[in-house]
Amino acid sequence: MHIIFDNIRINRNTILRICIGMIFLWFGIVKFFPGSSPAESLASGTICTLTFHVISPPTCTVTLAIFESLIGISLVFGRLLKPVLVLLFLHMLGTLLTFFIFPDLMFAKFPFVLTMQGQYVMKNIIIMAAILIIWPSEGYNKKYFKKD
Repeated sequence: MHIIFDNIRINRNTILRICIGMIFLWFGIVKFFPGSSPAESLASGTICTLTFHVISPPTCTVTLAIFESLIGISLVFGRLLKPVLVLLFLHMLGTLLTFFIFPDLMFAKFPFVLTMQGQYVMKNIIIMAAILIIWPSEGYNKKYFKKD
């Protein structure tokens, strides 16, 4: 048991990175199938509003599907981490804009009672915190926790 927990401790940032990557890959792939993502209308509505409706909702959804899938793949395989973590952090900030763009969809009773959509978006704060954990530590484990 001791060896298992030591390995988890040593690799915890990598485990966290891969788990977030799997979530983003999953969410991205689902968006390729219209009507399959519960967040589809909220996501496309937010992007369309931010782009002043220059981009159509289906194009917004496909673009987001590609974006999230590529982020997921990058995180799972540990490639291009710094630029991808920056993009992911900006993406998460963008999702929080829904609280300002669509407050009626986010709050059942302002400011504390969230709707299900509000809870779905609010959990992105955890992903933002995880990005901050992953960023400075990626590669740290390999450098300082080598097994003899």
